[in-house]
Amino acid sequence: MKKTLVTFAKNFMKCGLIGWCIEIIFTSMHSLRRRDMTLKGVTSIWMFPIYGCAAVISPLSKLLRKKPSWIRGLTYMSMIFSTEYLTGRLLSRHKLCPWDYSKSKWNVNRVIRLDYAPYWFGAGLLFERLLTSSSSGRGKQSAETHPQ
Repeated sequence: MKKTLVTFAKNFMKCGLIGWCIEIIFTSMHSLRRRDMTLKGVTSIWMFPIYGCAAVISPLSKLLRKKPSWIRGLTYMSMIFSTEYLTGRLLSRHKLCPWDYSKSKWNVNRVIRLDYAPYWFGAGLLFERLLTSSSSGRGKQSAETHPQ
């Protein structure tokens, strides 16, 4: 149980940091579209725990490992949309939400954008790969260093 919690905590930190980096890169691309060559990317401290929640993909991926990638991607995308919606609504109630999608015709209650579905599909599969490769990579290494 303790090992599971430590692994989850490490994955939470990893997902939080990776999510922050991806968000900074993604938002800096908006600067590029505006021809602002400073390429300033932005994020918020609130985003770290929100992205950290992607750590649940690791145990879920074990249950879905025999499913095709499109099913896994749709599952992760749905989870990400749900998390974004719930956290966005909660933060909005306290006037703390760092994003507002009201200008998009694809917004739902200003806190999710349905046109971001392909991004979240890909992000879910990316997190799956990053989380499973680190755990399986250690397993492969120890199997190679400890032949049976």
